[in-house]
Amino acid sequence: MIKFAYTILYVQDVIKAIEFYEDAFGFSRKFVSPENDYGELLVGETTLSFASTVLAKSNLTDGFIESNLATKPFGIEIGFTTENVEETILKAVNAGATVVENPKTKPWGQIVAYIRDLDGFLIEICTPMS
Repeated sequence: MIKFAYTILYVQDVIKAIEFYEDAFGFSRKFVSPENDYGELLVGETTLSFASTVLAKSNLTDGFIESNLATKPFGIEIGFTTENVEETILKAVNAGATVVENPKTKPWGQIVAYIRDLDGFLIEICTPMS
């Protein structure tokens, strides 16, 4: 059986990234390596993880494209559901997030907004699908 276990974001500073997600969304720290180059958060059934770009470069000999706020976001997002999108966006902005798209009600009734984290990763904040 295959199970989706975690997503790893390659970030400049693992501790700063973890602190952002703790402050912005109330997630709990699961693990941080002694070198502070890898960490995990408890976010539900799937673990959200962070690896330093230095560690990631040691794993990928051909390198990778680094995410940052100076460029457009990658064609991928992480998504968090909440009953109060506006309140969640405000809390995330206060923690350092950048708003990309303010909350909008989709034709199917879901409220959806987009922000970027400290490293420029795209995050969808939305109400659960009914």
